Amino acid sequence: MTENIKGYSYGQVGRSPVSEADLNLLEKTVFFTADDAANLKLAGEILQDQTDDILDLWYGYVGSHEHLIRYFSKGGQPNADYLGAVRLRFKQWILDLCFKPFDQTWLNYQHEIALRHIDKKNTTDGVEAEPFVHYRYMIAFIVPISLTIKEFLAKKGHEAATVDALYQSWFKAIVLTTLLWTYPYVKDGKF
Repeated sequence: MTENIKGYSYGQVGRSPVSEADLNLLEKTVFFTADDAANLKLAGEILQDQTDDILDLWYGYVGSHEHLIRYFSKGGQPNADYLGAVRLRFKQWILDLCFKPFDQTWLNYQHEIALRHIDKKNTTDGVEAEPFVHYRYMIAFIVPISLTIKEFLAKKGHEAATVDALYQSWFKAIVLTTLLWTYPYVKDGKF
């Protein structure tokens, strides 16, 4: 399935400048534990058949805000092909976040995603759009990507305490990935 996703190159990218030791310290800092990794797997089982609905919600949010849709636009006109290609990778990202181990291969791909927001923006899809995503929206987007997931986690009838635990694990994972995605925005040695 992933071989049909244009630009999805998990396991085929360069090494992240962030080490696994650094990642372990970040995980400790956000209280990410083995229980969170297990929770993400359950979250993935719950979310995997809802990814299109999740992306409809997220894309509706981005599309309804001119300051966000501009990153997929040129001259104020959104590029539907670009949005579609990114959507397929975004869908796979949800699954990767839940099911892939947070190891060196995962860390390497997070760095590739980071580069695609700044230094390599537009190159994967060969499009002309905003040349980079501003740092402020990288951080701000933690909120909608986190808050909107809880309703999807609750749709399979799990107890409220379980849904809350899954949500907390999701939130921690979103903070971790966003931190990793902002690496290229930070001056050398300051990450």
